[in-house]
Parts: sequence; structure tokens; C-alpha cells
Amino acid sequence: MTIEIEISKIFTFESAHFLPFFPEGHKCRRLHGHSFRLQTYIKGELQKGILMDYGEIKRVVKPFVDMLDHRLINEVGQEINSPLLQNPTSENLALWFAQVLTPILPQLSAIRIHETCTTECFLRLK
Repeated sequence: MTIEIEISKIFTFESAHFLPFFPEGHKCRRLHGHSFRLQTYIKGELQKGILMDYGEIKRVVKPFVDMLDHRLINEVGQEINSPLLQNPTSENLALWFAQVLTPILPQLSAIRIHETCTTECFLRLK
């Protein structure tokens, strides 16, 4: 019997951003901050009772989280030439994390970004 299982690990970071493509006067166009929560999902088959060590997930993901922590995400986007981070909507953050993590973490199956305690973006990788 083959069993596929999915695990997740949560990371948090504090960052500021503004959304330059929102209309003039929109509150999100102004500089503001969030306590972001990133949830990564790993999917695959069990090997000896484990899918992946959570420490391994942390080793791969944390450097990217640290790039954004206590930073203005738009500036990080300019520094690394990332259009997604230059317009850091929740959707673009999820896409960016998927782009940078998938080559290193091929078992990545989904990304969830919480911008506030009541708003989130969920990206399922296929």
C-alpha cells in the first residue's frame, strides 16, 4: 500500500510594503506593515515513517523568510530584481516563495500566506 501524506511548517516575519499598482488614495498604496505568516506544505510518500524532517524544511525556507523580515519588501524586490516583490501582494508573495523554494524543495505542494489574522492567500502547486 502506498500512502501519500502532507505536512506543513509555519514561519512568521514582520515586514512593511506598499502596493504601487493600487489606485491613488487606496490605503494599501501607502506604506504599511504586517505580521506575515507563511505556511509551507510538503507532500509525498512516507519513508520509514517520515516524509521529511521539519528541521530540513526550516533549513531551506528560513533564509528566504529572513530576507524579508523587518524589511520593506518593495526594496528587497528592487535589490534582487524581482518584479513579484516590487508589487508585494499576498498573491505575489506566494508566487515568489513558490519560485524560490520549488527548485530546492521539489516536494513543496502548497504555500499559504497570511497577511492579517483574517486574510490569506493559498497557492496549490501541481
